[in-house]
Amino acid sequence: MAGGSAKAVYAAIAANSIVTVAKFAAFFATGSGAMLSEGIHSAADVGNQSLLALGIKKSQQAPDDEHPYGYTREQFLWALISAVGIFFLGCGVTVVHGIHTIQDALAGNAHKVENLTVAWVVLVLAFLVEGWSLWVAYKSVKAAAVEKGWTLMDYVRRGPDPMGVAVLFEDSAAVLGVALAGGAMGMAHWTNNTVWDGAGSIAIGTLMGALAIFLIQKNRTFLIGRTVDGSVRDRLEGVLKSDPVVEEVDQMHATVTGAASSEMRAQIDFDGYELARRTLAKEDLDGTWEAINDPEQLRAYLEAFGERITDQMALEIDRLETRIQEEVPDMHQVDLEAE
Repeated sequence: MAGGSAKAVYAAIAANSIVTVAKFAAFFATGSGAMLSEGIHSAADVGNQSLLALGIKKSQQAPDDEHPYGYTREQFLWALISAVGIFFLGCGVTVVHGIHTIQDALAGNAHKVENLTVAWVVLVLAFLVEGWSLWVAYKSVKAAAVEKGWTLMDYVRRGPDPMGVAVLFEDSAAVLGVALAGGAMGMAHWTNNTVWDGAGSIAIGTLMGALAIFLIQKNRTFLIGRTVDGSVRDRLEGVLKSDPVVEEVDQMHATVTGAASSEMRAQIDFDGYELARRTLAKEDLDGTWEAINDPEQLRAYLEAFGERITDQMALEIDRLETRIQEEVPDMHQVDLEAE
């Protein structure tokens, strides 16, 4: 899924870069506040999606001494920063501009919206380009949802991919914003009242604010350590509890660390009898019995046997970790401890 998210992010950057230039050009030609808001909207999207691309790149860094579990959570951090940027740069600036436009209109200082044909051409271009970017993001998120066996809405709400979902929402807002800008400019031109233009700016800003709040909340939950989906947790518990060497599972925690990665830790109460049986199966008991002639030899044998049981436990932990990663391939880090 990481590759699909990257494709969606880079497609969005390319699309919004094109329409940003076109929208600002249309603003200078028309003087429309709604068109300026759309230009700010697209410029903010370019910046925010560039942050998403940076997050993807940083999350792919290999583990090192300072970060032994890797950098996969970087994508949540940069997606959060991107969402904050949408809120302040997109929502804040756009709403303030809309309020000023309405105040100027009510004070009789409004600037008439001109060259509406230019604006419509740019909006149609923006709709097509951003619609294409939205389609790329939709296919990426839909494929990830199908892979997990979830519905699209479930994946949007609970899925661990902040990049694909962010682009999907930003492009959806961009397409809707084009419609809002077109409607606002049309009403301002036909009624000769630029209050409509300001109202369009506020509507676009409010849309961006709602989007930002959703993305901030989504990434916050993953940054502080969100548990894996319930079905995944059930599969993990099933692997451990069904194994004959496991007597009890205590304090199992499994959290999402990235779009396609998670980690788990668990304390296990091993079945000592089963461990002993598996260790004894490798022993030459008849030969050992004949070789033991006194208590000191028995003591030496039991001390060595204790060491071999410890080695057997380590082998069983490695085997269980392998079974878990086979059952849940996204489980990149597994730490099992004997209780």
